[in-house]
Amino acid sequence: MTAFTLSPNERFRGAKGPVVLVVLDGVGVGAGDEADAVKIAATPALDSMWAPGARCTLRAHGTFVGLPTDGDMGNSEVGHNALGCGRVFDQGAKLVDRAIATGALFEGDTWKAILDRCGRGGALHLIGLLSDGNVHSHIDQLIALIRHAAADGVKKIYVHALTDGRDVGAQSALIYVDQLEEVLGDLRANGVDAAFASGGGRMLVTMDRYGADWRIVERGWNAHVHGEAPHRFSSMRRAIESFRGDNPEISDQNLPPFVIERDGQPLAPMQDGDCAICFNFRGDRAIEISRAFDDDDLDAFDRGRRPDVLYAGMMEYDGDTHVPEHFLVEPPAIDRTMGEYLAHNQVSQLAIAETQKFGHVTYFWNGNRSGRFDDALETYLEVPSDRVSFDERPWMKAAEITDRLVAELRTGTHRFVRVNYANGDMVGHTGSFAATVVAVEVMDLMLARLRRVVDELQGILLVTADHGNADEMFQHGGDGHVVREKKTGVPVVKTSHTLNPVPFVIYDPKRSDQYEIDPARAEAAGIANVTATCLELLGFRSPDDYEPSLLRFK
Repeated sequence: MTAFTLSPNERFRGAKGPVVLVVLDGVGVGAGDEADAVKIAATPALDSMWAPGARCTLRAHGTFVGLPTDGDMGNSEVGHNALGCGRVFDQGAKLVDRAIATGALFEGDTWKAILDRCGRGGALHLIGLLSDGNVHSHIDQLIALIRHAAADGVKKIYVHALTDGRDVGAQSALIYVDQLEEVLGDLRANGVDAAFASGGGRMLVTMDRYGADWRIVERGWNAHVHGEAPHRFSSMRRAIESFRGDNPEISDQNLPPFVIERDGQPLAPMQDGDCAICFNFRGDRAIEISRAFDDDDLDAFDRGRRPDVLYAGMMEYDGDTHVPEHFLVEPPAIDRTMGEYLAHNQVSQLAIAETQKFGHVTYFWNGNRSGRFDDALETYLEVPSDRVSFDERPWMKAAEITDRLVAELRTGTHRFVRVNYANGDMVGHTGSFAATVVAVEVMDLMLARLRRVVDELQGILLVTADHGNADEMFQHGGDGHVVREKKTGVPVVKTSHTLNPVPFVIYDPKRSDQYEIDPARAEAAGIANVTATCLELLGFRSPDDYEPSLLRFK
């Protein structure tokens, strides 16, 4: 026996047909009030499967997915890590916080190389998401980098700030701008040229993922590196106020690219000998801008003249392709994922999603590893996402995914299947309540289609989510009621993830006399427990160090 050999589950031989795990991205279990698009949506398929013994709710936030505290929202990255590896690993924010607190970050070779360049006259540029959302970045970590760089003698520090509006309030950017401006002002008073240099909203500038739209990266590259953008302003605050003046409803995530100017010229285009750090710790939306700096052969867009810049990421964003070449904090070492175990035990697997979440069912699912474990046993299918605002097409590519998935299931090739429907998360992030209700209803239609096929093939269908979003579309106050605009009484939109639990349901008409979900175990469980549950339904015992299965056999 090898280290990856799975023992048979003596209590259950496994489903005759495929075991299909559906991730309804961004679908939590909310308060059931006017803010809860999941509850308001018509979901007859999910409702009919929500049967005693086959249902429970699971935690998908905070310490249940490796984040620092239970006040931290879950996200798709850590959620799919947990679902794919069956254990809870310390994740990005926690790793970076520890590296800063212990000083390990500032003792590494990359930081020392940055100081060496800056000591010879180079500027330090910091690119990333400016908020305290703690999903992609945290302003406290950025401030720690800035202050430490100044203390280490760096004399030119420029921030290229991407406004959030998704993981925090839709129009909260000025809170973080003012907070950071105070820090930069203190440094200027002590002889450091410290300032904002460029910016833009995260959904239009720099933070594309999975190659969905390289034009987003191109806008950021031109603004951050070349100091070129359609708009110029004297300050970060002036930029945001100007855009809001033109469109009072604009979300921070949708601000166009801009540069800060001084004496009529871009303040800080990058020069030979400079250094740049992407201070995002999460990988999916940092890989492409990292490739733009590091990849000599990149042809996704015209980068113009590339200055000689030492670029580093906060972390290694892709451990398989080693992007970026230089980074400050080591990523979590996630080994022995479910996919690796199944490959070693000759279990065929299918992973399918549209572009927006394709990396989640592959790269993140496999423990931040982008390759397959066994090309002969694994099939990865990507359905290209639309390049429009998702509230305009809330159905996204759900039907196309299901069409392809149904065809694949009927081949009989795949024993375990994982599929992500991105609608609840991507449409939920737009803040459009009506569109999000449609998105949830579309996903439910897909569950109805899949259920019929799983019945036909005598398989088992499992449904869960990686975190909440669509379940809380308006902000709630401390009293639990929806917060409203004082003048209009309109609910204040919430575009971020939630702290709510997520649903978990098993559809298996033949299960009633064989097993059920153990309510006592489910009471304290998180989504990492889904992994062992899937392995048991495939006919295996899960590894001893996995979070335990949710099943109780009769």
